[in-house]
Amino acid sequence: MSFLPRLIGACAFAFAVTAQAQSAYPNQPIKVIVPFPPGGGTDAVTRMVLDKIRIGTNWTLIVENKAGAGGNIGMDAVAKAVPDGYTLGIGQTANLAINPSLYAKMPYDASKAFTPIATVAGQAVLLVVKGDSPYKTLKDLVSTAKTRPDSLTMASAGNGTVGHLTGEVFAKKAGIVTRHIPYKGAGPAANDLLGGQVDYYFATPQTVISFIKGGKLRALAVSSSKRMPALPDVPTVAESGYAGFDTNDWKMLVAPAGTPPAIVSRLQAEVAKALARTDTMATLLAEGSTPLGGSSQEAASLLKTEQQRWSTVVRTGNIKLD
Repeated sequence: MSFLPRLIGACAFAFAVTAQAQSAYPNQPIKVIVPFPPGGGTDAVTRMVLDKIRIGTNWTLIVENKAGAGGNIGMDAVAKAVPDGYTLGIGQTANLAINPSLYAKMPYDASKAFTPIATVAGQAVLLVVKGDSPYKTLKDLVSTAKTRPDSLTMASAGNGTVGHLTGEVFAKKAGIVTRHIPYKGAGPAANDLLGGQVDYYFATPQTVISFIKGGKLRALAVSSSKRMPALPDVPTVAESGYAGFDTNDWKMLVAPAGTPPAIVSRLQAEVAKALARTDTMATLLAEGSTPLGGSSQEAASLLKTEQQRWSTVVRTGNIKLD
C-alpha cells in the first residue's frame, strides 16, 4: 500500500473519530471556571443558569471558583485549557474588556484566546452605603467628598472590575477624590461595607439587593441610563445630576479558542433554552439582571465593541491600578 492512500485513510479515520466524539458531546463532566470567589454576582448568575441547563439536559456541570488578579487567573486557565468543550469560563466586562487595557501585562490575549459562546446576562451596578450611613443621596456623598478630599473610601470587588472603573469614572465626573479599596471578590467587599470598614461600594445587584431590601444597605444610585426594574425607586447617576453617565456589566460564556464549532453551537443552544425559561427570566430580573442570550457571533461582536469602549475609558481617564 502506497503512502498516499495510507495518509488519506488515516485522515478519514481521524475525522470520523472526531465527528463521533463531537456528536456524543458531552460524554464527561463539563467544568465551568468562575474567575471570582463564591458569593458575587458572576458566581450567582453562573450557578443559576447552569442549574437550568442541568434540568434540561442531565449534563454534569461543575463550577470551579478560581479567583485572583481581577479575574485574570481564572480566565488564563480557560485560555490554556484543551479546546474540547470540557473546560469553559464565565468571562465578563472586567476580565474580557477592561483588563486588557488596564494591566500592563496580560497572561492571555482577550481578543484571540477565547471563542465566545453566548452572552448570558447584563446588569448595571449600584452605588450603595451602609443602612445607617449619613449619606441619604448621591449629593450628600459628593458634598462630603468635596469637603474632605481623599477621606472617603470606595470598595470594589477588585482592580479592573466594572465597579472599580465605574467608581473611577464617577469620581472624575463629580470632581471628587476618594480612596479605592479593592477586595478579592464582591462578597468580601459587601461584608466590609456592612461592617462599616468602607464608606461606599459600586456593587453588582446580586451581591447587595437582599441587604438593600432588608434595610442593611442603602442604594443611592444605579449606573445605567435607565432605572433598575428590581429597584424602581433608586435614581440613576444621570438623574442625580451627572448627565450621560451610563455603565453596565455583562457575563459571557466562553470556550478556549479552537473549540469545534459543533460544540460551540450545542452549548449556545442550551444556554438559549435556559435563558428562555420563565423561571430563569424571573430570577434574573428580580436580582437586577437582564437575560441576554443571542448567537455566538453576536457575543463576539459585543466583545469587540466593549474592548474598544473600555480601552477609551481607561486611556482618556488615565485610570491606574491601585
